[in-house]
Amino acid sequence: MSTRREARERALSLCYELDVRGLGVDELLGDLPVPPDEYAVALVQGFDEHREEVDALLRKYSEHWALERMPVIDRAVLRLGCYELGWERDLSTAVVISEAVELAKQYSTKDSGRFVNGMLARIAVDLRPPESGR
Repeated sequence: MSTRREARERALSLCYELDVRGLGVDELLGDLPVPPDEYAVALVQGFDEHREEVDALLRKYSEHWALERMPVIDRAVLRLGCYELGWERDLSTAVVISEAVELAKQYSTKDSGRFVNGMLARIAVDLRPPESGR
């Protein structure tokens, strides 16, 4: 049993692979020699089910950045974080953003952590208004 952080890392690699290889989730998961952690699968499937809504939010809040021009890792981190903010309501906003920032710092460019933090913080205000308490 992996931790949620490990599951997010695995989900990030799967989202990256979905983007780069242009596969469907079922095809990607079916090709894996070992099935990923349940939470990683839930994140990737959840994002895929809400891909249009997630990408619309990212486009809305990415000033001066076309979604397609973002580094693939940043885009994958943002997609997972946005999905968690919008559809995984049991997680606190701070945890979602913090985990996404750490993934961006670890796997992307030196400026990615700040970029991811700013994007998800703005999206969180939209998806989780302060009165919601999360």
